[in-house]
Order: sequence, then structure tokens, then C-alpha cells
Amino acid sequence: MTDKEIKIERYAEENKSAQKGQTVFTGSSLMEMFPINKLLKEHGDNTVIYNRGIGGFITDELLEVVDVCVTDLMPAKVFINIGTNDLSRSDISISQLIDNYDKIITAIETAVPNVKIYLMAYYPVNYEAASEKMKECLKIRTNEKITAANAEVKKLAEKHGQRYIDINRNLKDERGRLRAEYTIEGMHINEDGYRAIYNDIMDYVRET
Repeated sequence: MTDKEIKIERYAEENKSAQKGQTVFTGSSLMEMFPINKLLKEHGDNTVIYNRGIGGFITDELLEVVDVCVTDLMPAKVFINIGTNDLSRSDISISQLIDNYDKIITAIETAVPNVKIYLMAYYPVNYEAASEKMKECLKIRTNEKITAANAEVKKLAEKHGQRYIDINRNLKDERGRLRAEYTIEGMHINEDGYRAIYNDIMDYVRET
């Protein structure tokens, strides 16, 4: 079994005893790595958030298991960060990414009427702070490409009457790159980076 398959099986099992009507985080590694439950605990916050992110996922993979990663939980709110791995590949266009994303939103809305969906702006990257191994990827997944994709995600949110949110202000340096001190290898975010956006995302989690 692959790492992804193991996580899907684990989530399916955990979903059986999960509370319905709560908040779900879903997407790829940038969501999976968000230590949301650790941060909630540190803040003495008993909000229930289920993190169903799976590292390495592209949009069509999430579409295949949207039941396990979202709809089986019948959430009141869903926060999605999916598509950055599509942006890392030269063989997947932004329009293909958005087409899959559109299908994901539709599948969630169909299964969970009245759900509130928050489409998250993609986090910036930092080529200059990247490890040598990561630099090739960041030649494809550039901040310019991320900005263009974010504009399309915003349109998608509007099409569905859902929310596009950008909580990146505390992650960016003066040049709009991911702050060097917040990145592991130019792309992924360390715990301090997630702490920097915690309050901003929780404002949306708490809103009625």
C-alpha cells in the first residue's frame, strides 16, 4: 500500500466515530502539515476540526476520495487547499486544475446541502530560500503562476457562491515571497509559519 492509501484507510476508519457538522480541513501536504489540533490545544480552544489533508495529492486524486476526505463527515464548514501539486507539474494546466476543483466543490455541495466552503489562496513559495532539490520544482511552481491560479480559484468560489480567502499576509516578505524563516525548503511551511496564520484562519472557522 502507498502512503496515500494508508492515510485514506485511516481517515475512513476515524470518520466512523467523528462528530458530524464540524469543520474539515482538506487538501494536499500544505493542509496535512497544518498542526491545527496542536495549535487549538495550545490556545485552550475546544473547536473540533478534522484534518483530512493528504500529502502529494493533486486535484483528481482528491476528487476520487472526496467522500473520505470531506463528505462522510457531513461538515458545516470545509477549508480546501488543493492544486499546488498540479501547479508543480508542467503537464497540468491551470484550466485542468480548476475543472477538477469545480467538480470537487460540486460533489461536496451535492452531498452536504448548506455547507460553507472556503477556498484558500495558495501559499507563496521562495525560490531564493529553496533547497537545491526543490529549485527545479519551483521553476514551474512560481509565485507568478500561483497568483494566476489564485485569480481562477477566486472566480470558482464566486461561481459557487462560496468563500475565497487569502490568509497569506503574515507569510509574505516584502517581495511577496514565502518568508525564509517560515519555510522548510522553499515550498512547505514550518510550524512557526502555521502559527503566523492561525488567528486569521480561526477567524473564518469561528464566523457564523
